[in-house]
Amino acid sequence: MDILYLLIPLSVVLVLFIAVALWWAIYRGQFESVEQEGERILRED
Repeated sequence: MDILYLLIPLSVVLVLFIAVALWWAIYRGQFESVEQEGERILRED
């Protein structure tokens, strides 16, 4: 039971970290031109 006092706050911190990382990636435009990046790989020789 005592381990829950450690695991619950750690899981909350992990979820917040993932949410901030996702927000940062969306805000910086990482997902705006997904198809264009795939075509760029094919065009470069």
